[in-house]
Amino acid sequence: MSPHHRPDAHGAPWIPPSEIEQLLHEAGLRGDEAEQIRILAGAELFIAAPRAEVDAEPDAVYWRPQQVAKGLVVRQVLTRGMLPPWHPDWVFHRITLRWAAEFGWRDPRVLLAVNGGTPGQFLLPTTPEHRAWWLRAYRENERGTDDRFAALRHGPLLGPLAFGLACGAHLAFRNGVPWNDVGSVFTGYTDELESLRDAWGVTDRAGWRKQLDALLDGRNSPPEPDFALRVREELRIGRGEVPSADEWRETAAGHAQDLGASPSSVRHIEELVRRILRYEARFRADGLLPPQGRVLKTIAYDYGRAVNLARWGLSARFCAPPEAEQAIVHAGALARSAYGSWQDYAAGYALGRVLRFDGEEYGHFHEQCVAAHRVLTEHEGSPWRHIPWR
Repeated sequence: MSPHHRPDAHGAPWIPPSEIEQLLHEAGLRGDEAEQIRILAGAELFIAAPRAEVDAEPDAVYWRPQQVAKGLVVRQVLTRGMLPPWHPDWVFHRITLRWAAEFGWRDPRVLLAVNGGTPGQFLLPTTPEHRAWWLRAYRENERGTDDRFAALRHGPLLGPLAFGLACGAHLAFRNGVPWNDVGSVFTGYTDELESLRDAWGVTDRAGWRKQLDALLDGRNSPPEPDFALRVREELRIGRGEVPSADEWRETAAGHAQDLGASPSSVRHIEELVRRILRYEARFRADGLLPPQGRVLKTIAYDYGRAVNLARWGLSARFCAPPEAEQAIVHAGALARSAYGSWQDYAAGYALGRVLRFDGEEYGHFHEQCVAAHRVLTEHEGSPWRHIPWR
């Protein structure tokens, strides 16, 4: 997000620097300022805003000062773990410490309040010299917002909701957000609206629900990959062993022809079988499949995206928490009925994604799947290591 801040019309009373230091000391909020800034540099930061105001001017961020005590004026920012419960009329802009440092601080006597009103609150001075420290800390400690494993201590860790959220962990990792958060934001309100519009064609609740239902019904991804994989599995069951590549390809193409497929569709099935075999070989080399492993279904790709579309819709205020949670639990139950393990599910998700977008380039779509798989199978905090499949 690149929000444009607007100068506010609210002035702040002048406070002598000595009094600011005294207020900070009396409040016991100063702490180790250097360490606080270092942590903030790599953290997600959020500014609350009335939804109606943001809808009216989505490219503007009004960050108004507030008087929180006699003679103490601050601008408030929250970290993700301290966000309040979801509310339909209040939304959040996601910012960085760099953005905060470059904001138009017209009065350096207005302080930065981090997690104000919580046990973890602290205040920071905002003089040009202090904000220069913020910028330096940001350059040195920025973690970025993508490809990062994160979790909330107070988020669901076990049970049906946690299981469903774990089925969406690929995209949570890709977006650098906690895998187990069903709360006020995914990334940020305007980010969600823009992403849903551009990537999904969704601009309202009805469109969001239509796309969600298509994912839960397995109607978003093309049906051909699972058709071909089902033919192979039926051959394996009937013969007691995995069929050869030629037998699989010929049987799948013949079955498609018997069902009335056009000659071009039959050729597509034949090439699809070849592509799947090549991807499976690469998956084995990259550790997404065991040495003799194979993918059973690609429906996991729809279920994993359903989990995240529910979270995006909640962040965009297209639904309330109960509806989002119900969809997430349902997606998890569907995944559990379709697969036998996290390994099977993960491989199905990866194949569904690369067949859809990678084009056998083994580029960033493939690399993202590999990176997510390695973290989610190896990280000691990963839900795949702690939530049993059955």
